[in-house]
Amino acid sequence: MDFNIVIAGEAGQGLKTVEAMLTKTFSRHGYYLFSTKDYMSRVRGGHNFMQIRISDEKIEGPDEGIDLLLALNEESVEIHRSEINEDGTILSEIESDDDNMVYIDAKGVAKEVNPRAVNTVFVGAAFKIMGLATEEAEEAVKEHFAKKESVIDDNLTLLKEGYEAVDQLYNLKDLGKKDDKMVIDGNSAVGLGALLAGLSYYAAYPMSPSTGILHYVASKQEELEIVVEQAEDEIAAINMALGGTYSGLRSMTGTSGGGLALMAEGIGLAGVAEIPIVIADVQRPGPATGLPTRTGQGDLLFAINIAQDEFPLMVLAPKDQEDAVYQTFRAFNLADKYQLPVIILSDQFIGDGSKTIDEIDISDLEIERHLANPDEIEGEYKRYKYTEDGISPRAYPGQLEGNIVLSDSDEHDEYAHIVEDAETRNKMVEKRSKKIKKLIAEDLIEPEYTGPENPDYILVGWGSTAGPLREGREKLSDEYKVGHLAFNDVWPLPTKTIEDKAAAGAKLVYVENNSGAQFDRLVRSETGIKANYNILKDDGRPFSGQEIYRRFKEEVSK
Repeated sequence: MDFNIVIAGEAGQGLKTVEAMLTKTFSRHGYYLFSTKDYMSRVRGGHNFMQIRISDEKIEGPDEGIDLLLALNEESVEIHRSEINEDGTILSEIESDDDNMVYIDAKGVAKEVNPRAVNTVFVGAAFKIMGLATEEAEEAVKEHFAKKESVIDDNLTLLKEGYEAVDQLYNLKDLGKKDDKMVIDGNSAVGLGALLAGLSYYAAYPMSPSTGILHYVASKQEELEIVVEQAEDEIAAINMALGGTYSGLRSMTGTSGGGLALMAEGIGLAGVAEIPIVIADVQRPGPATGLPTRTGQGDLLFAINIAQDEFPLMVLAPKDQEDAVYQTFRAFNLADKYQLPVIILSDQFIGDGSKTIDEIDISDLEIERHLANPDEIEGEYKRYKYTEDGISPRAYPGQLEGNIVLSDSDEHDEYAHIVEDAETRNKMVEKRSKKIKKLIAEDLIEPEYTGPENPDYILVGWGSTAGPLREGREKLSDEYKVGHLAFNDVWPLPTKTIEDKAAAGAKLVYVENNSGAQFDRLVRSETGIKANYNILKDDGRPFSGQEIYRRFKEEVSK
């Protein structure tokens, strides 16, 4: 069973409330979920919509075609009418003789109880149309409005009245609760991974679509006794976070592309001063303001070349919401181990989207701080001591009795004193480069391969394209011998697997949410391997498995 619901209207009509209540209720009925948001950067007005795909099996991305459209205004009917499946339904306040239209006087129903809760009428009607009882929805209403108890009774009343106002059209079943599952959006997943990793200080300036991370960690600050700072801008945010790390705290900041541009010099400071820091870049299309609330993968080459000259840096990209938890946790351990900045390349598709995931397994999540052991420090402390692997003992101010802990943005010697001589400069550059060699040897993850042993084609993607590519590959596998490579680590670039696959003769098809085939360019620069085909998309909307299948047929296997 695969059922696709779209909630459409304008900003200010409560679409997020409808989506939240539907998502929570479907999950409690035992369904797997994948939801995406397409919204304009406006407080009110404009056309927004949210898609909820539900299934009795695991799903990896959005779907095409609409089974049930909840149209909260007339414009939504006109915009989405062409996407309605043959046996699909439109629920709206428009009276029509069309077979697929279901009329509901939602405003009239709500007027007698609470005119501001029109959207709850739609929720009740939706469950009746799909054939699901409202008991779980009632619990979802109570939880959603827990901080506004005065409106709970009104919403429960309107939920029931919406349910009674329409007839059942589908026969979805209660699959039973699945207590080992949870529904989480990508921004909350990054925040959760950071908190599990021991985050103590988060500094950020609100910038869509990364603001959800700030909201999530802020909601936990009293419970977990952490510090969350809303900075005046991204320059302040990165430098505050670096100050937090220097003082001994696990620190992090988050932003999107324009904010990452402002953080460039601070990230360079982290590189030369060897200050661990984690930066989440929730990508959106650019340049400049671009499409502030849409998705893209256009920051890749910028992220790996973030500041002038060369310094140790790692860039990794979560594949989905579940992976975002584990990759964020991993980012903190790697930042501390190698004393470098780690950039997490998420995007709006992951960040604002929600997915049913397995219960987070924390049994193997071990926090590794890699701080200096005071008992092993002999004589005057050398913050940038030359070592065989390039990693110097890192201490924070006050940790070493009788020793001063220095740090410097200028080139420096082992004690962090400013220098300008060529010999020391060369030694320090060599020292920092050793860390990357160690990282590549010990901690770099090769891409995950799925598919036949000797494929004719391999779909190559990084980060958030993983889920749609999995579904696209499955659809193609009935007709072609096709595999899938999904990269997490993008800098330094793991090369062995893709070199082996290319040497075996497979044709490489790169699928990316940017217009310049940035990952193709990166792989080519590092290995000399060039894509055979590129499937690119840069309109701010994510791929679906169907689109990948269709475009492969049109552009690759002509």
